[in-house]
Amino acid sequence: MVYISKVYTRFGDAGQTMLASGDTVPKSSSRVRAYGEVDELNATIGLVRCELARDPRAERERDFCAAVDRELARIQQELFNLGAELATPAAVEGGARLKVDNRHIEALERSIDHYNEPLAPLRSFILPGGGPTGAAAHLARTVCRRAERQAVELGAVEPIRGEALRYLNRLSDWLFVIARAVATKLGYDEVLWDQENT
Repeated sequence: MVYISKVYTRFGDAGQTMLASGDTVPKSSSRVRAYGEVDELNATIGLVRCELARDPRAERERDFCAAVDRELARIQQELFNLGAELATPAAVEGGARLKVDNRHIEALERSIDHYNEPLAPLRSFILPGGGPTGAAAHLARTVCRRAERQAVELGAVEPIRGEALRYLNRLSDWLFVIARAVATKLGYDEVLWDQENT
């Protein structure tokens, strides 16, 4: 159990922070930026859940929306673990208790297949939109891609586990499919790229 008695410590006032290993690094380091991006991604997933909960069309698709929300809740837990993994330099040698594994990646792949199967084939690029939840999921997808790029940048200077990179890559695909699935199920039009109007 985690017990936090004080919110501020003043430790980071000089631009330093402490990793899970106890090492002190600048807040601008690649590792801190990587787990910071994952934290932001987790916050945007929270936004997707809020939009889904308040969508006026969600009531008529209660079971579908509840299933999506359960997956989003699980993903938030996994992202917290991924952030903890990225905050642990020794994770690559098995020194992280909290981490993502192949089973998490495989669960995302099964879910992608499940939600993608009934969707109409893509005949155009899709622009962010498709109702409030769809738009929020597209936002989360772009934040996920940024988190993935930052993790790749970290991996170029320090070793990180391949599962972390694969998880972020698959999660961005999942968010794309969920944005489409929610738009379709709740009856919102997807915004298609119109090459003739460019």
